[in-house]
Amino acid sequence: MAFSRKLAALGAVLAGTLMFTACAGGGSGTTEIKDASADFGFQETGLPIVSKQLDLTFSGTKAALAPDYNTMTVVKEWEKATNVHINWENLPETVFQEKKNLILASGDLPDAFFNTGLTDAEIATYSASGTLIPLEGLIEKNAPNLSKLLSDRPEIKAAITSSDGHIYSLPSIEELGLVQFPNELAINTSWLKKLNIPMPKTVDEFHDALLAFKTRDASGTGKTIPLSFMPGSWCGDIVDLIAALGGVPDNMDHRIVQDDKVIFTPTQDGYKKAIQTLHEWYQEGLIDPESFSQDDKAYLAKGKAATENLGSFVWWEIPEMVGANRASNYALVPVLEGVNGKRIASQSNNQEIARGAFAITRNNKYPAATMRWADNLYDPIQSAQANWGPIGETLQKDATGLLTQIPAPAGTSEGERRQKVAPGGPKANTAENFTTVVAPEPRAAERQKTVNELYKPFAGNDGYPPVALSNEELQQISTIQTDTTSLVKQNMAKWIVSGGIEKEWDGYVSQLQNVGVDKMIEVYQQAYDRYKNNS
Repeated sequence: MAFSRKLAALGAVLAGTLMFTACAGGGSGTTEIKDASADFGFQETGLPIVSKQLDLTFSGTKAALAPDYNTMTVVKEWEKATNVHINWENLPETVFQEKKNLILASGDLPDAFFNTGLTDAEIATYSASGTLIPLEGLIEKNAPNLSKLLSDRPEIKAAITSSDGHIYSLPSIEELGLVQFPNELAINTSWLKKLNIPMPKTVDEFHDALLAFKTRDASGTGKTIPLSFMPGSWCGDIVDLIAALGGVPDNMDHRIVQDDKVIFTPTQDGYKKAIQTLHEWYQEGLIDPESFSQDDKAYLAKGKAATENLGSFVWWEIPEMVGANRASNYALVPVLEGVNGKRIASQSNNQEIARGAFAITRNNKYPAATMRWADNLYDPIQSAQANWGPIGETLQKDATGLLTQIPAPAGTSEGERRQKVAPGGPKANTAENFTTVVAPEPRAAERQKTVNELYKPFAGNDGYPPVALSNEELQQISTIQTDTTSLVKQNMAKWIVSGGIEKEWDGYVSQLQNVGVDKMIEVYQQAYDRYKNNS
C-alpha cells in the first residue's frame, strides 16, 4: 500500500515557527509538523546550529561496552560545536529490543532514534502510522552533506527510500569491501607439507587432500577432522564448495542475483548435484559430523584444541578460528576450479549501506535543527570519528593528512576500544573517503587485499542489494521465508549425512512451492526492479 506523505516547507515563518505539512499515515488529510527551531536562534548554515542551547532526547541501541554517550570525547565536541545537548536514552541492543515496542507505542516518544535498532518492518509500520516522519524535505533544506552524498550516489538514495517514495531513516555507510565474501576456506598447510601435498587448486585436489588427512591421520591423534563448517552461518558456510561442486553460487540467504534476475539457489539442479557429492564426502569421513549442530563457541574451540586436529574450515579470518600462535599453520585455499573448470566465488547479501541509523519522530518540535545536527555527522571527519573514535585518542593524522589508527593499549583489543569511544549513528565512510580522509584499520586493509585479489575476480553472482521492502511486501514473505529456511536447512543436513536427495528432490521442490517460494522470489524481484529504477 502506498502512502502519500509529501513534506514541504510552506515558506513562511509564523511567530518564530517553521510550518511543514505531510499526509497522515494511511489517511487522506494532512498533519502539520511544526518546527520551533527558530525559538532557539536556529541558523541555516554554519555552527553553532542554534544560538541558545537546545536539548533533545535520543533513544536507540548502543554497544555493550559503551559508557554514557555524554562522557565520550567526540560527543562532547559535537555538543560544543552545535550547541545542541542530547539526553541519551540509548540501551544495549538486547535490552532495547525488549523495550522498543513499548517506546514506539507510548505517547512519550524521543525526539529521534539514534542507532535505531528498528527493523525494515518496524520502519514501514511506524512511518505508515505517522510515528516516524518523512525526511526528504528536511534533507533537501537542512542537510547539505547528506544531500550531496545522495546526489552523487543515487544507489545510496535508492537504498534508504521506502516503497512509497519517502525517506524515513538515514544511512550508516562503511565501504571497505569486506563483507561481500565472508566465507573464507582455509587449510592446514603444515599437514600439506608433512604429507607432501601441494596447495589444492581444483575441488578434486581439495577432496584428495582431505582424504589424505583422514586416511593418513595427519594429526596423529586418531581423531583427525578433515573439514568442519557451519551451514547458515554468516561466515562459516561452504557456499564456495557448493559453487565448485554444482556450478551454482550460494549465500546464507540462498538468494542471489545473476543478470538482474533473483534466484533461489536450493531449487537449482547444481545445488542438488553439490549436495549429492557432499554426501559422498561425508561417507568417506571427510566432514565433521558436528558441522550441522555446533554453535560458534563449539566451532571456534575446535581450532584451538590442545592437540591440532583440524584440517580445513571456513571462517571470517584464520587467527580467530585457530588462535594467533597456530595461525601460521594455515592458509587460505584459492577459489577452487570446479564444474567445467570454472572458479566461482559466492557473493553474500551483507550490506555496506545500512538503513536505520537515525529517524525523527512526530514528537520532535525541532526537526530542522535535528536534521542539521545529524547532517554534521556526514562531514567526512565527523563520520570517521563516529565510527572509530576521536582524533587524538584513537585516530591521528599522518604526514599526508590521512587519519590513521593509534594502536590500542596493551590488553585492549581494537574492537573493545571502539565500543567505548565511538558512538556510531548516521555516518558515511565511503570508498573514496578511505583513500582521502581515513585509512582502514590494519587488519581491515589486509582483508581488503585478500578480497580484491582472491575473491572479487571470480564473483559468480551479485548480492541482493539493500532494498527497502514495503510493509505489504514484508507481510507477504515473512511466513514463507521462515518455512523455506527451515526446509532447506533440515534437508541439507539430512541429505549430506544420510543421503536420499535423488529420491526426495522432486517432493522437496514441490513442498517449497507449496509454502510459497515462487511468491517470495516474485516479491524480491519486484522490489529489486524498483530499487534499480530508483538508482
